[in-house]
Amino acid sequence: PVGTHKMVSDIIKSKTQIPFDYVSNPEFLKEGSAVEDFASPDRIIIGTTNPAVREIFKQLYSPFMRRSNRIVFMDPASAEMTKYAANTMLAVRISFINQIAALCEATGANVDLVRRGIGSDPRIGPSFLYAGGGYGGSCLPKDVRALVSTGAENNIDMSIPRSAQEWNDYQKEVVFNKLTGELGDDLSGYRVAVWGLSFKAETDDIREASSLLIIPKLIDCGATVIAHDPKAMESARNELPSEVEYVPDEYSACEGADALLILTEWLQYRRPDFGRIKNILKRPLVVDGRNLFTPKKMKELGFTYLSIGRQDVR
Repeated sequence: PVGTHKMVSDIIKSKTQIPFDYVSNPEFLKEGSAVEDFASPDRIIIGTTNPAVREIFKQLYSPFMRRSNRIVFMDPASAEMTKYAANTMLAVRISFINQIAALCEATGANVDLVRRGIGSDPRIGPSFLYAGGGYGGSCLPKDVRALVSTGAENNIDMSIPRSAQEWNDYQKEVVFNKLTGELGDDLSGYRVAVWGLSFKAETDDIREASSLLIIPKLIDCGATVIAHDPKAMESARNELPSEVEYVPDEYSACEGADALLILTEWLQYRRPDFGRIKNILKRPLVVDGRNLFTPKKMKELGFTYLSIGRQDVR
């Protein structure tokens, strides 16, 4: 967090007279592609005021700078702030497009088309403008909270990050609300298939995942939950209620289910056998929290299809 450089430096100074340098070198690795991000970073942030230390870090990172020099030097406080500001900006973009998605549903607009329209502006770009079930994981939620807290400590009202956090909390319940809007608040006797437990694809990380909120609410409402995830089922067993049933493949989860909920955008979920799914579901109800499919196609296939920021089809 911002201010760590001063706190740590003061502790070291109180223990020794030996000269030292404090360098802030935040990481920007994405879960699921961390090795690639390390080997080919889009930028390296080095927080130091010592010219000699700058040269050391140039040498340290030179093997990873063969295409171009992407090292940005700054003071330690600015480097610390850059890390938190970057993740908070991503969180704000996600919450913004999710809020736009809610407005699209209310006005008859399509958030996919809106995303393409605004993302084509080079000043905005398309990244992190996909409507869905909100952000999770280990970085964005805690960094947003930390920035809001740092602002409070310094009498700065971080209203934009706080609003992003509040909307994200709401967004995680959207899929659940869409399901109960279709089946009712009492889910006793209903079987609900869940595809995806991790907060994003290509990782087994379930920290702050929407599944941790939605699945307990389903069980509290009386539903039987059958879940599948390519990597995160073992992690989920330690966090989710013991009533959850885990199955080895996504189709087994759908057998006899009254609804299918999609919570994570795994590649293997993107091109399923729709005919098989429709045959084994008790009713053809799909609540897609990741907008993996097009409403028009799902309607043609005979599904009741509820997604985010687009008009529901039946």
